[in-house]
Amino acid sequence: MIESLLVANRGEIARRIIRTGRRLGIRTIAVHSEADGALPFVTEADEAVCVGPANPAQSYRNVEAILDVARSTGAQAIHPGYGFLSENADFARTVEGAGLVWVGPGADAISAMGDKINARNLMAAAGVPVAPGTTEPASDLDAAVAAAAEIGYPVMVKAAAGGGGMGMGVAADEAGLRTEYDKVRAFAERMFGDGSVLIERYFPRVRHVEVQILGLADGRVVALGERECSVQRRNQKLVEESPSPAVSPELRERFLAAAVRAGEAVDYRNAGTVECLLDPSTQEFFFLEMNTRLQVEHPVTEYVYGVDLVEEQLRVASGLAPTFDPDALTPRGHAIELRINAEDPKRFMPGPGAITTWNEPSGTGVRVDSGYVAGNTVTPFYDSLMAKLILTGATREEAVERARAAVAQFEIVGPKCNLPFFAELLENPEFLSGDYDTGIVSRMR
Repeated sequence: MIESLLVANRGEIARRIIRTGRRLGIRTIAVHSEADGALPFVTEADEAVCVGPANPAQSYRNVEAILDVARSTGAQAIHPGYGFLSENADFARTVEGAGLVWVGPGADAISAMGDKINARNLMAAAGVPVAPGTTEPASDLDAAVAAAAEIGYPVMVKAAAGGGGMGMGVAADEAGLRTEYDKVRAFAERMFGDGSVLIERYFPRVRHVEVQILGLADGRVVALGERECSVQRRNQKLVEESPSPAVSPELRERFLAAAVRAGEAVDYRNAGTVECLLDPSTQEFFFLEMNTRLQVEHPVTEYVYGVDLVEEQLRVASGLAPTFDPDALTPRGHAIELRINAEDPKRFMPGPGAITTWNEPSGTGVRVDSGYVAGNTVTPFYDSLMAKLILTGATREEAVERARAAVAQFEIVGPKCNLPFFAELLENPEFLSGDYDTGIVSRMR
């Protein structure tokens, strides 16, 4: 097993990785920006080093500074968490080139799945269902218009290099396409340094369902069930649950088999997620993208399958067998995750600020993965996620009931907070029925 680990991230995911490292007897090293020096993950690591100012480009995305810390502290491996450098193939190659262990998939797999068009084509060749769409970037507006005419409106206009729900627009007709194409292309160039755009069929009523995969050290790829991620604002997730209330046993088999094929197509190692769109009217699903990292919502899978995914990541990176029997994976119970963000619960606009009160709920079936405590400040430099509230139960109904109680108990004073939204959602008939789609939040607003 790896003996020393540098965590190249911050907040709740850094604490999460450090917690498993401590349990396994691994020495952990945190890197942090000047703005994050007082956060819990900094003091919980065995060693912590400041790598630069608040600006992520000068700290959490500063490759040379992070590698310098790895060398000076004697770190054996680097875990990137999610976001920042986690899906940067060049960083993965640089880490391994420096003689360190990269806790993630190989750089070639990251590269292959990082470009949405290339990923679509790879998946189609591997027999994974893909939605009708372009097989190469729409080189200009005329090409986009021609592609949309062939696919049929409405269409989704997407940044080929995007991720996390960013760089997307919907066009109902040619006029809308002309507007969205320019908008998405400009956003993609600014955010990702790549203005490539793809055009796909847009499904007005769709569910977002993803499958957790794990590429083992022996070369096998296994699937650890699915997660429902359809409660979203601006194409970004707010709630995840496992198993999905929309997925029957027969559909689950098809989902998991397709996800395994996706991983095998790129010789995948370590944790990853195959994201799909599900048309509830036809029970057809289509490949959306693959996230070549640990997901924010991994805790719901951990509960349902009884695994510690961070430990499994470390075992794969160390060349060790998993803690579970890959041929006897059996789900149990139900888990729901709520993303507690520093944002307005009505319009979901960021609302950073100093935390004067922070009281977490507790009890049976309640887990809180948080990045902050009272006295900390949520700054505007990073994602608004403050904590993840994970509720579990023998049934979905039990998990929902525990969620209601936990949301009522969670007390955060200072920054804006979306807890009131979750209180509303947990009484919403559509959500409670399990028969909801990605439009549920807009219908609530």
